[in-house]
Order: sequence, then structure tokens, then C-alpha cells
Amino acid sequence: MTPSREISVTVNGERVTVRVEPRKSLVDFLREDIGLTGSHVGCEQGVCGACTVRLNGAIVRGCLTLAVQADGAEVWTIEGVSDSGEIAALQQAFLARNALQCGFCTPAMLLTAAALLKENPAPTRPEIREYLSGNFCRCTGYQAIVDAVESAASDMTGAGS
Repeated sequence: MTPSREISVTVNGERVTVRVEPRKSLVDFLREDIGLTGSHVGCEQGVCGACTVRLNGAIVRGCLTLAVQADGAEVWTIEGVSDSGEIAALQQAFLARNALQCGFCTPAMLLTAAALLKENPAPTRPEIREYLSGNFCRCTGYQAIVDAVESAASDMTGAGS
């Protein structure tokens, strides 16, 4: 049996210290040990993007990142950015544009879209599509999602006024 290791991670602004197995993924740590189930486990190969979280300011695949790699780091999940109001404009746009559908991909889409709008507050539709291309959605065909991100960007920059 592999010995567990103690890690301390700041999750959504709160310091958490837990013992984990060295091979446990970050998304499994968040879901199983912390109880934050907004990030989903999809392909477990880093392809679908459902496990996307923010690690030290960058979006990462939670299934490809080990929990021990987050020791001493800051992690933000969909619960944290939603509760803080950081993504309120995006959430409203997703609702208004019917970009939610089943909701499985939505947390990762929102985190990824928020990262895009932080980098580029006024992206073009092709830029939105490119940035979101690592996040799979099987319900909406992406049109509603791109519409929602475009609408949120416009609202946030005042271009829609």
C-alpha cells in the first residue's frame, strides 16, 4: 500500500489540510475529500474538459493533475467562483441564451469562458470557439454557448449598451 501524504490547499479561499494517496487526481480530491462536486469526471484522459478547475490562476484538467501537485496552491472550483459572484454575468448569459442544457459540461465551460474573458474581454466568435474547443458539450452544439459568451463579453465591456 502506498503511504498517504498530507497536503494543504487553499480551496475557494479556505485552507484545507487533508491526507491523500499520491496517485489521487485533483478532481477526485475535490469531489471525494472536500465534497465539491461541481467539477465532473468525464473521460479521465484530459480530453473532454469536464474536470476543469483553476489552479494558481490557470485553468487545468483536474483529472490529469494530482492532488499532491496542488499542495500549497490555490484552487478555485465552480462553487467558489459562483458563490463569489465572479461569473454572474456569464451565468446570466448562459441562462438567457439557453446554453445550459443537461449541465454536465457547464461548470467547465463557465470556468473556461471566464478565463477567456479575463485574457481577452472582447473576443471574436472564432476566438471563443477556439478557446472553448477543449471542452466538449453533447447537448447544445456549441452555438448557444458561443452566443452566451459573446453576449456576456458585450455586457461586461459595455459594448451591448
